[in-house]
Amino acid sequence: MIKLFRLITLLEGSSYLLLLFVAVPLKYLVGDESYVKLLGMPHGVLFIAYIVLSFVMQKKMNWKTSSFYIILLASVIPFGTFYVDKKYLSKNN
Repeated sequence: MIKLFRLITLLEGSSYLLLLFVAVPLKYLVGDESYVKLLGMPHGVLFIAYIVLSFVMQKKMNWKTSSFYIILLASVIPFGTFYVDKKYLSKNN
């Protein structure tokens, strides 16, 4: 289960960065919305999977409440999920 969560963590973080730093600038600078449409749905699915798996993993990993809140908050901060992978997940794999 931890390998799946690590994969979702890395994919969600990557899709978020692509949206923020590639798709959105192209939308507003060039007027091309196609990348936002292309990346938006997969990112949304990965975001939901990340949140759901965070709740599942909290019970499995016995994270403290403060750690769990950091893990949830990381999903909306650029590069946050990479921090979660390094700090909370990589040493357990």
